[in-house]
Amino acid sequence: MLSDESQDQILKKTVLHSTHVESNAKMVPFGGWDMPVQYADGIIAEINAVRNVAGIFDVSHMGRLEFEGENAESFLSSFLSANLPALKIGRGKYNFICNEDGGIIDDAMIYRTGDQSYLLVINAGNADIDMEWINPLVEKSTGFTMKIVTNETAMIAIQGPKAVEIIDALSNGEASGIRRFRIGSAMVAGISATLARTGYTGEDGFEIIVPADQGEKLWNVLREAGAVEAGLGARDVLRLEAGLPLNGNDLSTETNPFEAGFGRFAYFEAPNSIAGAALKRISATETARALVGFKMTGRGIPRAGLNIHESNSSNIDESNVIGMVTSGTHSPTVDGGIGMGYVEQKYSATGTKIIIDVRGRSVEAEIVDMPFYKRS
Repeated sequence: MLSDESQDQILKKTVLHSTHVESNAKMVPFGGWDMPVQYADGIIAEINAVRNVAGIFDVSHMGRLEFEGENAESFLSSFLSANLPALKIGRGKYNFICNEDGGIIDDAMIYRTGDQSYLLVINAGNADIDMEWINPLVEKSTGFTMKIVTNETAMIAIQGPKAVEIIDALSNGEASGIRRFRIGSAMVAGISATLARTGYTGEDGFEIIVPADQGEKLWNVLREAGAVEAGLGARDVLRLEAGLPLNGNDLSTETNPFEAGFGRFAYFEAPNSIAGAALKRISATETARALVGFKMTGRGIPRAGLNIHESNSSNIDESNVIGMVTSGTHSPTVDGGIGMGYVEQKYSATGTKIIIDVRGRSVEAEIVDMPFYKRS
């Protein structure tokens, strides 16, 4: 999950950085930012808080771009895999930024905030790469404006079974009127906020955008309302339990939406789509491999980069490698080792027995349906 960035490099800080330090959070480099990986009570406590009550995450490091103008829809359609003409005002859509070969540069959320206005949220670790892709397109286009508002705003995710109740109490009941995968505005604890009812944990909740100078106030209000501070460590386990991919692990330019199992989010009919022809071609045939979820049935914790072998292998060697783990962890919710990985298509069926090479040990596992956890 965490990057190998040097501790010596100058890391960016979110507007909540001092708040995390005051809470004795363990800070680590991530995507060029100094971010909290966990707080004093530990990752398991944070996971349990999100699954049972509510947790808050500082996601201010994620990129936020606003587009507005008569050509904004056409421009965004050129590099996003969402069907924007069908996206109604106030709705959001998960989608991909793909290259000419259909490889995934990033996964993103696009929200239609007005008739000719949109909000695009991209991953922090990929923001520079994304902008290297987007900026040349902007320079060749007209009829819209693009504004990067990442540093002008704070973004806080509140997730968990009590999340909506908490925000409702702070917004005079306005929050619950915003349905799943919708975006709207409300006054939250007296702060003018944009609320997207989305998240990355498998729980209900909101991703709340407020002016940067109001971020610390909102964070403290949410803590006082009963939400527990949670960091990157808990977030990574939660998203994996929910069967959600991580760009850089499960998604990359070496993968495409169809083999990752997200073909339904790969719209390719826009006439100016850069990736359209490749995605259409890929969609027409079965992919050679597939991203699967698996649960360990033997003792061991899967980690990214481990080889996956046929279950009937007497020895684990290169001759019987059928894939590779892309994400893995111990799940306290599932109470066992879980992971994702790409395997050859013929081994991808649910119930297939596999072997994970855990530092030279053959550990049994079984391909299972995702998500590993689904809220009731």
